[in-house]
Amino acid sequence: MSEKAREFIDFWAENSIHAAEQQGTLGASQDVAELTRRLIEGAKGQGISEADLRAAIGDIAAYIEELLRAANRAESERRTPT
Repeated sequence: MSEKAREFIDFWAENSIHAAEQQGTLGASQDVAELTRRLIEGAKGQGISEADLRAAIGDIAAYIEELLRAANRAESERRTPT
């Protein structure tokens, strides 16, 4: 696994994966295919191949889907009154 690929993935995810729209506020895209395409294109721009991404995280779409689930779950829990 390329450390450069892993660092790029972590940076990209931090800046691109956000919770869905809730209570009238705009959220980030929840379209896994679109986000997958953006990650691959962004990586290519940094000289990181799709194969390098897959070596780092496996199935790219599944990885993004799990990140979205986690972001949405965290946002839901944050908004739940205690």
